[in-house]
Amino acid sequence: MPWNMRDYPVSMKNLPELVRKKAIDIGNALLADGYPDDRAIPIAISQAEKWYENADTKEKAAFQKEANPSKRDKHEQRSNPELINANEIVRHQDDGWAVMAEGAKQASEVFSSKEAAVKRAREIARNKESTIKVYRKDGSLQDEITPRK
Repeated sequence: MPWNMRDYPVSMKNLPELVRKKAIDIGNALLADGYPDDRAIPIAISQAEKWYENADTKEKAAFQKEANPSKRDKHEQRSNPELINANEIVRHQDDGWAVMAEGAKQASEVFSSKEAAVKRAREIARNKESTIKVYRKDGSLQDEITPRK
């Protein structure tokens, strides 16, 4: 069920207002993409907090001025629904260690260290309840990890 700034999950109650607004916006998009509530909520909160940490003052001010999320907002079906349940992969590429969903065309994030990439993949896999496949620099499978909730 989509949310707005007055009707949102209890777990978003103590978030700063701008982070909550972003989490609701992200959560509504995830729901539109077919995520169930219990998976959309932690992903939306995590991504909203990450956005807030990385956004500059201009970006935060621009988002603050945007209309509040509504239950009737339309979200494009721009994602691949089959990637929702896909395992996460950590593999080396030219610019560092990539974290990506199995079957994705591009990495969701790239890190300078393998350890940081595996840490991020664990967070994602824990939220998605999926497995992580970690590859060596030479491309061979090193490990398969199933993070605990």
